[in-house]
Amino acid sequence: MLTHSGIGLGEVATDGADLYWVESRPTEAGRSVIVRRTPDNAIQDVSPPGFNSRTRAHEYGGGAYAVRDGVVISSSFRDQRVYRLDGSEPRPITPEPDLPAGDRYADYAFHKDLIICVRERHLGDAEAVNELVVFPIDGSAPPRTIAGGHDFISSPCVSPDGTRLAWLTWDHPNMPWDGTDLWLAGIGPDGTLDDATRMAGGPEESIFQPEWSPNGALHFISDRTNWWNLYRLEGSGEVAALIPMEAEFGAPQWLFGFRRYAFLDSGAVVAVYERDGMSTFGVLDDGQLHTRKLDRNVIAPTLAVASGRVWTAAAGTAKPAAVVGIDPDSGDQQLIRNSLSIELEEAYFSLPQPIEFPTTGGAFAHAFYYPPANADFVAPEGELPPLVVWTHGGPTGSTSPAFALARQFWTSRGFALVDVNYRGSTGYGRVYRNALRGQWGVVDSDDCIAAARYLADQGLVDRRRMAIRGGSAGGYTALCALAFHDEFATGASYFGVADIGALAEETHKFESRYMDSLVGPYPEAAELYRERSPIYHTDQLSRPMVILQGLDDEVVPPDQAEMMIKALERKGIPYSYLAFEGEGHGFRKAENIERSAEAELFFYGWVFGFAPAGDIGPIEIRNA
Repeated sequence: MLTHSGIGLGEVATDGADLYWVESRPTEAGRSVIVRRTPDNAIQDVSPPGFNSRTRAHEYGGGAYAVRDGVVISSSFRDQRVYRLDGSEPRPITPEPDLPAGDRYADYAFHKDLIICVRERHLGDAEAVNELVVFPIDGSAPPRTIAGGHDFISSPCVSPDGTRLAWLTWDHPNMPWDGTDLWLAGIGPDGTLDDATRMAGGPEESIFQPEWSPNGALHFISDRTNWWNLYRLEGSGEVAALIPMEAEFGAPQWLFGFRRYAFLDSGAVVAVYERDGMSTFGVLDDGQLHTRKLDRNVIAPTLAVASGRVWTAAAGTAKPAAVVGIDPDSGDQQLIRNSLSIELEEAYFSLPQPIEFPTTGGAFAHAFYYPPANADFVAPEGELPPLVVWTHGGPTGSTSPAFALARQFWTSRGFALVDVNYRGSTGYGRVYRNALRGQWGVVDSDDCIAAARYLADQGLVDRRRMAIRGGSAGGYTALCALAFHDEFATGASYFGVADIGALAEETHKFESRYMDSLVGPYPEAAELYRERSPIYHTDQLSRPMVILQGLDDEVVPPDQAEMMIKALERKGIPYSYLAFEGEGHGFRKAENIERSAEAELFFYGWVFGFAPAGDIGPIEIRNA
């Protein structure tokens, strides 16, 4: 069920009355497919067989396609060129780069018969160059640079009258959630910019999603008051707050193309915001915010408006993700495409319970607790469940209470699960987000441990049988918890970081200076990096662990996992290592998702002393 009954849904867009979205299909090797729904409810693939609509810009991608007047353009994962998908065969409209897959495109905007977008140009050993380029939609001329001079650039947005362009930039060592600048310029018929002016932002202000209203007023989201709130740029150049709230309308720009608000034809704003980890959908009209109660209230950051409805991908706590159309007046949701092809009874679901708990330094942290749940089974009398602690990646990111089979995989088998929004997570204001500055590997691990202790003290879990697991930065947090503390009996690292100093030297451009704020400047703070890297403290490690790694990972290269394996082998600590050919940073193929989930369960069973039910293939446990 985890791998063969579901698809990923996102990147919703509209073109007239046509609706588009992207499906990630594990049974097609994780291929991303653009799908179109016409007004007569006909649904068909736009991406032809074998075409993977995905960009590698910033390595994480997003914003890989756009559509206007029936013409769909898309990045191709194979060669990273831009293609038109409006004929029988995809037709490239950007040239073959000198370096294979070296020119990567994302974040498309249309301007007359031109395309404006981000190009990330890789130049061999030199750092990649990010800039805005323009080129004809028919591919008759190569891309031409119209804005650059900064380390990063995103979010090009053309005004309704076609005379102005807004965009965002930021520079090392900032990440986009640290500080960005909002730019505004005149734009000519050929895409040439004039009188580019910085309108807002700075090194300690994160600007998110510039967007034009139907009457030509530029809006954007800023965290200048601690919270990502919505603002409008007035004709005088002054900035007006539309609805000041202790809530987050923005999100960290890990991907291109995020849209958390949009405009109805009336000029009213529809938006999604988060408070205490929970999402709310609202309509802002004449200075008043009207919230709507939705069945699926965890909404993806891809809002689009057409035919009087707001189109997006959304999930509930007990409802799987789906492409839906929301009536902005009533909140009724029209279901278009469900991510699951099977029906499940809610009696098998574990529903999230938000918790706030004390942690180190007199602070409090947040999480969602999921108790075990299965309609067919109960635990033996007096037995407490084992606990698996989930720690999200990023680390600047968050977990949400959206229904996910990946969590139910554990809770339906008798595990309790806690998904932690440690200090540094988004959704709780900039101060909470900045609490991780200089403290990565410390307060995130502390908060995961505090969550586990809190649940054990409440009598909800067995403190002798607790595991921690995470992917990417979450894998690093898990490794730190296992290397520097003894609260957990075991754990799992999915493409986790073992040596943060090595990562600082070899990771991709987007994150190459990320750790300046999380740990300290490198190599000046090399000793601190060594102190925080689990690989150098295996003498303190005594807990068995399972490590899983994609061999094509460009974000956290396989040598990170291999260094950890060698250390575990030398010390004689039991471990399992699963490496997957053809997988990058995050597993996309059905067979690998299934194998990794079962391997993790098998390993925990070996540690905790139970045999998992079902037909689960064993894994090799070294040093057992």
